[in-house]
Amino acid sequence: MELKLVQIENPDDLNLILGQSHFIKTVEDIHEALVNTVPSIQFGVAFCEASGHTLIRHSGTNEALEQLAIRNAEAVGAGHSFIVFLKDAFPINVLHAIKRVPEVCRIICATANPVQVIVAESDQGRGILGVIDGASPSGVEDAEGIAWRVDLLRTFGYKAT
Repeated sequence: MELKLVQIENPDDLNLILGQSHFIKTVEDIHEALVNTVPSIQFGVAFCEASGHTLIRHSGTNEALEQLAIRNAEAVGAGHSFIVFLKDAFPINVLHAIKRVPEVCRIICATANPVQVIVAESDQGRGILGVIDGASPSGVEDAEGIAWRVDLLRTFGYKAT
């Protein structure tokens, strides 16, 4: 077995969701979950089929995001993994809908941070062991940091003013 570190290509710091699923209809079901949750959502999704034709299945409402998802799915290359890139939406808006997709097994990360995927490769194929999401902490928030966080959540509309 060989360990590899795959940097997710995300030139525009878009939000992304990386997960694992188990069936070929993942692409269609995630597509439906996203547009039914946020009708104007712009996204691209790619899914690495793990048996049969072993193709990267894909869909989306934005061609550039769909191509970005395909490139990253190719780079990770782990069977039954999927990646979604979002525009005009945050993961918090769609995570519950994706988790309710019957074939989704787990969400590995949901972020706009730089992401490195830790991949194990054997003679059989590849699997995701985990991710490095963003940077390590630089300290503990103080009163000023708490106030900034609270204000930010209200600015985004996630908390009442």
